[in-house]
Amino acid sequence: MVDKVEHSYLDTRGLSLHIAHVGKGELGAVLFIHGFPEIWYSWRHQMNAVAKAGFKAIAPDLHSYGLSTQPSEPEKTTREDLVADLLAILNFLSISKVFIVAKNFGARTAYDFALQHPNRVHGVVTLGMPFVSSQGMSYNTLPEGFYILRWREPGRAEADFGRFDVKRLIRTIYILFSRCEIPITEEGQEIMDLADPSTPLPRWFTEEDLNAYVAPYEKSGFHFPLQMPYRGTGIADPKIEVPVLLIMGEKDYAFKFLGMENYVRSGTLKHFVPDLEIKHIPEGSHFVQEQFPDQVNQLVITFLKNHI
Repeated sequence: MVDKVEHSYLDTRGLSLHIAHVGKGELGAVLFIHGFPEIWYSWRHQMNAVAKAGFKAIAPDLHSYGLSTQPSEPEKTTREDLVADLLAILNFLSISKVFIVAKNFGARTAYDFALQHPNRVHGVVTLGMPFVSSQGMSYNTLPEGFYILRWREPGRAEADFGRFDVKRLIRTIYILFSRCEIPITEEGQEIMDLADPSTPLPRWFTEEDLNAYVAPYEKSGFHFPLQMPYRGTGIADPKIEVPVLLIMGEKDYAFKFLGMENYVRSGTLKHFVPDLEIKHIPEGSHFVQEQFPDQVNQLVITFLKNHI
């Protein structure tokens, strides 16, 4: 559990953003950006570690997630809105320059922010998600049952999720997406059918952890959060000019996306991210920061201290 975490709320552009933060920040600040279906709590291990190392840890619930409110017209939300939210958080907390640690679709937001506001960023750490340009890898060569293609269909994921209660959904996602196989359905299946509900949770994700997600999602539902990560366009082609650390779990199913492993290992990524360091965690899954927190914390803190 996270100790001595403070909770603040920022009103910006008609939204109330929930922000968890801990640490005095003698060495600087670290902004953590979650993915789907996570909330600030998914960074609990990292927040304590970087705070103990001398940094201020800041972990918002992105809008529509957790304790943050939902926009009146979520279908009009763009990636620019997410970047604007991060900028508002830094200004609210009077932070001039920050490290960003992100995963899943949150990594895309981190890269966007670094591209648009490099003067506000010391460096970026992403977990399981390299920078991908709009001309990069395509999901369209994967089968029709591939989960991202399914969830991009308006109403498809909402109908799939709508069959179950929140606790069953979060449990299923953590079981299904901690595997090394890409979630792909057969004819007549939906994504949430792929995991047997009797399967135990991963040993590193407890019932207490599961319950931390239930109340926020019972409040927000999944309709609006599902619209953000899976229905967007690719990033354009400029270079990331700040230092970047990419942490890849080698058992992360995303590593098996067509061309992903070669893209990461071949050096192609350096074209887009010249100041790049890559670290591999051999048994790491898609939730590597919760699965192997000590390893991830050590890599993150070393990167932070090398780029203060």
